[in-house]
Amino acid sequence: QVQLQESGPGLVNPSQTLSLTCTVSDDSITADYYYWNWIRQSPGKGLEWIGYISYSDDTHYSPSLKSRASIGRDTSKKQFTLQLTSVAPEDTAFYYCARGGGVGCGPYEYDSWGQGTQVNVSS
Repeated sequence: QVQLQESGPGLVNPSQTLSLTCTVSDDSITADYYYWNWIRQSPGKGLEWIGYISYSDDTHYSPSLKSRASIGRDTSKKQFTLQLTSVAPEDTAFYYCARGGGVGCGPYEYDSWGQGTQVNVSS
């Protein structure tokens, strides 16, 4: 069973860039059918999908975050990353990485999640 682990700073100043990394425990990050997603949950709100990077390095973002979000992948390190620019207090949330796709599955059918990491945006 693959394991995903988020890492990054727990506190970011407003207007700065939030940077998170998700480390994948196996070689599935190089497989030809997985999608690597970032999802967040703000206090009192439901899950919000941020975006994904595919096995072919195509990226797709939520329209509401597209102008600020960037997802990358480093297969040599078995990692994928999220950068969110110009953060504001409204970006305070629990951030998760998740693996979607797989044989016969779509990019939003997640079979593995990280434990999540809390990010606070505050000065």
